[in-house]
Amino acid sequence: MKRSQAEILREYGPFPGTDHVGGVTFDGRQVWFAGGDKLSALDPESGEVLRSIDVAAHAGTAFDGRHLFQIAEDRIQKVDPESGRVVATIPAPGSGGDSGLAWAEGSLWVGQHGARKIHQIDPHTGKILRTIESNRMVTGVTWVDGELWHGTWEGDESEVRRLDPATGEVLEMLTMPAGVGVSGLESDGGDEFFCGGGNSGKVRAVRRPR
Repeated sequence: MKRSQAEILREYGPFPGTDHVGGVTFDGRQVWFAGGDKLSALDPESGEVLRSIDVAAHAGTAFDGRHLFQIAEDRIQKVDPESGRVVATIPAPGSGGDSGLAWAEGSLWVGQHGARKIHQIDPHTGKILRTIESNRMVTGVTWVDGELWHGTWEGDESEVRRLDPATGEVLEMLTMPAGVGVSGLESDGGDEFFCGGGNSGKVRAVRRPR
């Protein structure tokens, strides 16, 4: 297993009116982050919040190329980012114990925090298609270049980990600085991860190792 210290490239926030950042996702231009009672779009170049959508946004966030998906308590909402409308809702597999959210291979991937699991689910029905076990609490989840990464956060210790999606074996670990936690996790498709910072109210860009 490869182990290294996480390199924080940039910090954004805290943001007015947002005390906690949960899920994060990237639509190719903007970083969307969950702030409890709204989803906000952040320009990663300027650090400016461009707009917000008034929708319950408690944990993981994902983007499928057209719609945003947002965990709100025990459900996952499908949101039209143009109108801000919730166009569909499915049950979340953890019934309220859900954390990270990612879109890959036509499915949603949902972290279940306390159960230390990642579920692949049908985005139309919420049916669980497969489950990957982790040995740490799961916060954010992302896929990039066929690699499955997830955030962990227990006490003052937080990491970003790459798992073997077939076995759940930890292949690589990025250790965050003391006191810096990862709630949501998303790749920019290249050399960076965007990490939600929980009750710090921040979003951080972290270098993805190659």
